[in-house]
Amino acid sequence: MAMEKEVAVVHPEGEQELMVVGGANRTSTVDTFGGMIHVKWDETAAVTPFGQLAFFIEFLKTAGLWDGWVNDCPVTYTSPNAPGKADVLGTILLSVLAGHRRYAHVTALRFDGVNPQLLGMTRVCSEDSVRRVFSAVEASECATWLTRHLRISYEPLLSEPWILDIDSTVKPLYGHQEGAVKGYNPGKPGRPSHVYHTYFAANIRLVLDVEVQAGNQTASSYEQQEI
Repeated sequence: MAMEKEVAVVHPEGEQELMVVGGANRTSTVDTFGGMIHVKWDETAAVTPFGQLAFFIEFLKTAGLWDGWVNDCPVTYTSPNAPGKADVLGTILLSVLAGHRRYAHVTALRFDGVNPQLLGMTRVCSEDSVRRVFSAVEASECATWLTRHLRISYEPLLSEPWILDIDSTVKPLYGHQEGAVKGYNPGKPGRPSHVYHTYFAANIRLVLDVEVQAGNQTASSYEQQEI
């Protein structure tokens, strides 16, 4: 007669489910640009899927990241009918966080009556305003602005020992675009492409920078050039 033996569990069975302390009736107080609000979890209610943006907006406010980023933006408007910088940049930020991939998707933000107010915006800008916002600004000015504020978020961490990871992603291109060159393209062989070189601080999943290179600039060749 065979004897049943218990099998010792060595590895955990996947990721554990997220437990909300206090249950569905727990209320959190969040400090936003629109004032203090109370966020209450309700798993049965049909609410916006972007409700957690309130906590990210609180982070931007308490860390002082949003105001500095907006004030240093090189965009200037002279027309009295032009939108404010905070409205245009806020529209871009909310669109990116919502996972939008096209300018036309910005229109969906007009139906969100909560998050734009929490970010201190007076209105959600149109897709045309978003498309034209940086048209009169030199690319070098925008790069300097974004790089300076990106470094603020990670430079204090670099005082500790860390490892740089480099990942290259091939993006096939259609039509005529600057830097569209034939190179290593396993998905679409022979198709011109860009290569995104992404630099990570290992183990903490922090993206330090992303560079868009021509399709024939693989990660290995780029590293050799830098050396």
